[in-house]
Amino acid sequence: MVGVNLIETAPHEFNANFNFDGGLQPYFALDRAVKDGGGTQRGEFEFGGERWEVTLYYQSSNIVNPGERTQTGTRFNIDEIREFRLSIEAVEDDSQAGERGFNCHIRPRWLGMQTEDKYGERRTPNIPFGEGINVKVQGSNIEFRDYHPLLQRVFQAVSVAASYIEEPHESSNVQQAERYVRIHEDVSGPIHARDGPLARLGHLLEGDRDGRRVIEQADVAEDGERVPGYRHQVGLDEKRVQEVFPDHSLPKRWKHYRAREGHNIEGPLRHPKVGAIYYPSLWRDKSKKHGVSPAELDQLTEELEDALLSVIHDAGIDVTSAAPYVSDDYFTATTSERDRQVVDLPLEEIRTDQESVVINHIADGLSPVEWEALDTLVTDGGEVAPEAIAESGGFHIDSVYRALDRIDELVRREYGSVELRRTYVAELVHDTVQQARDRVRDAVEAGAKALEAAERGLDRGTSAFVAWASEYCEHWRETEDGVTVDLGTIEAEDHDDAMRQIRRKLREGKTLWLETGKSEIAWQSGVWEAQVKRPRHPNLKTLDGDKKTDFTTGKLWEIDRR
Repeated sequence: MVGVNLIETAPHEFNANFNFDGGLQPYFALDRAVKDGGGTQRGEFEFGGERWEVTLYYQSSNIVNPGERTQTGTRFNIDEIREFRLSIEAVEDDSQAGERGFNCHIRPRWLGMQTEDKYGERRTPNIPFGEGINVKVQGSNIEFRDYHPLLQRVFQAVSVAASYIEEPHESSNVQQAERYVRIHEDVSGPIHARDGPLARLGHLLEGDRDGRRVIEQADVAEDGERVPGYRHQVGLDEKRVQEVFPDHSLPKRWKHYRAREGHNIEGPLRHPKVGAIYYPSLWRDKSKKHGVSPAELDQLTEELEDALLSVIHDAGIDVTSAAPYVSDDYFTATTSERDRQVVDLPLEEIRTDQESVVINHIADGLSPVEWEALDTLVTDGGEVAPEAIAESGGFHIDSVYRALDRIDELVRREYGSVELRRTYVAELVHDTVQQARDRVRDAVEAGAKALEAAERGLDRGTSAFVAWASEYCEHWRETEDGVTVDLGTIEAEDHDDAMRQIRRKLREGKTLWLETGKSEIAWQSGVWEAQVKRPRHPNLKTLDGDKKTDFTTGKLWEIDRR
């Protein structure tokens, strides 16, 4: 949008592999520098009007020593192979957080090199060039294009020639990159709302089993306090991204999140960040990568800014004014006329198109075979063989195939199976079928959740657990420490009544958890939590205003003992 003032974004996390071919000379030079410094070297330099400090040090390596020469013929006069680290920090004043900088992990690379694990097993990594070095960069709050020139200055600061790393090899690639803004907590709610752009992006653009999609909606902080919008995110692969941003080619994740203890403090960190992030793990095509050339980093910045500003705009938050935003040490709430693009997300158009497909078929009237096909798909919640539909309804298989051809906008057929095309279409079909059957609303909601889970590739047991969680849980998550189950608000007469309800729900949840094939240890080592709402004076008839709410929590393993 040329000539329009838009809020500026700031760079945040950035991880990348910078590969440099042309020989092992930079590795040998770093080895000499470390030895000359007695194990470490320090330096400093100026860049971008700032002073930067550098520390070079080393760590052990599992690379097998090649002997006198590498496989490619280079003399290797080093007895102990080391890997090197560079710590680079911008010198900031006392008022700043000290989080502007990066760390480099530097390893030698040559064709035929081997590594050895602690069990003595060796493997040969795939090296995309003859000889050189790999520099793994992990940094934050630095413009993406500045990392390579900064790295050259860093080498010079520890007495290693910058000419060794003049041009990154084409195999270099970005591993993570984020741009963000910080929005005042009073206005950020529409972004993470249940009908906001994050939820609608993930929900409406979900195909059944193709590609990659990630959704998280967490409103409880690590300390157990309920914090709306604590961590909400949606990630889409490149194909799904292009349904909203046709000019984009990179997969992305959008994220609304707060600092770990931000809700308990005052100042900028109290207010949430909203970021757009590139993650290679979201690629549908696993052979794809994104390089580190200036043109590729410019594209990365442009796509992330487009994605970020468009989602904020879709939530109804002004992107042409600094008023809704909060500056921090690395994000300045200011606008500029720099050419960027704000896209009107076609989410309502996608929703309307999907609704029209269902409405048209229902309005035209469905034959008994078509009803049976849709009902079977809804009930099954996943892929079904046409033969199963024929057997279920007592129809000839040819009738089933003809019916599927007539409703091809609703279903997808391949490899001898049929499934509903999209989650949102599936839910509309599900609602229609269920309402036509029995008008039982609870069955509609639970079935929709089970169908949605099954469409993500989950089996019947997992679908049943997701349906249980949809009905009884405000939020649940599984980590290395176990399962956390948030039961939300429990209306009870007294503490004993609350515990009876909690035990009943959790015992049912455990049964369904085990039926998914999940670990009993993961469940038993987890915790539950709930907000128990009960009368302030149990023996008196009270109005709702005379009720109190207590936060209650406990260990899941204790439930079976009560």
